[in-house]
Amino acid sequence: MNVDTNTHAPAIEFRNVFLSFDDHPALSDISFSLNHGEMILLTGVSGSGKSVLLRLAIGLLKPDAGQILIEGKEIQGLDESELIAIRGGLMGMAFQEDSLFTGLPVYENTAYRLEEHGWADEEIDRAVGEVLRFVGLDGEEAKFPEELSGGMKRRLEIARALIGWPRIMLFDEPTMCLDPLAAIKVLDLVIRARDINHISSLYVTKKIHEINYLANFRAVAATDGEVRTMEVSPTALPDTRVIVLTDGRIAFKGSAKEFNNSELPAIQELAALDGHDHSKDPYFSDPWDKHRRPAEAIL
Repeated sequence: MNVDTNTHAPAIEFRNVFLSFDDHPALSDISFSLNHGEMILLTGVSGSGKSVLLRLAIGLLKPDAGQILIEGKEIQGLDESELIAIRGGLMGMAFQEDSLFTGLPVYENTAYRLEEHGWADEEIDRAVGEVLRFVGLDGEEAKFPEELSGGMKRRLEIARALIGWPRIMLFDEPTMCLDPLAAIKVLDLVIRARDINHISSLYVTKKIHEINYLANFRAVAATDGEVRTMEVSPTALPDTRVIVLTDGRIAFKGSAKEFNNSELPAIQELAALDGHDHSKDPYFSDPWDKHRRPAEAIL
């Protein structure tokens, strides 16, 4: 079932949204817009409301008050079939927790959403092949999740969310517990989806160094057909903004540069959680180099 939307409206819009659980406020007076082609980097300490916001955006939760619009269509009043249509075509979400079907191989895990929506076998085969190549899992179609490394499982989660190329993506801490090389691969997938496929996205993270990477690197298609992720000049930065939540409220909205220069307590608290000097982290010019053969372990 198709849901009429307005692609001239923001991809996602929250208008004065409130939500409580057992009289405990989870989100209070949340208002923002995600523009088409934009990435909003949503951060805050644990329990600040980040994951709750994503679940509201995709219709898994309903607000107590306020409006949530997807491409101009208010979703609170939609019935379950209309919400499924939105999740099945317009939006995708990579959850923080493992949601793979352990009894299905890679191909079926990737294809199941299209099968649910009645796609033809040829179309499914083409779509699965394309998205598995995109995430670097082509050739792994027959493997079961238990045969995959931690990083490969996370990339399969992203493939399932990207199947059919939704216009809007929600990422809930997709690099959690991954080793640095596996995390770089996931970040590069997110960047490629944004810059090459022009997907609008909300990206949730508590890792400040990820904010800087996503805000200062972009994917570029070279003349040889290869896609490379590279740091760009201040005049060529991707379209990103940072939103900081604290106690269910928006404490900060602005650019990554403004975020880095801010002395707000909510931002300083985030910085204090990560004492590691990420300026010394290795940067892999080609994290997809199969000769490297990373462990891709979940740490």
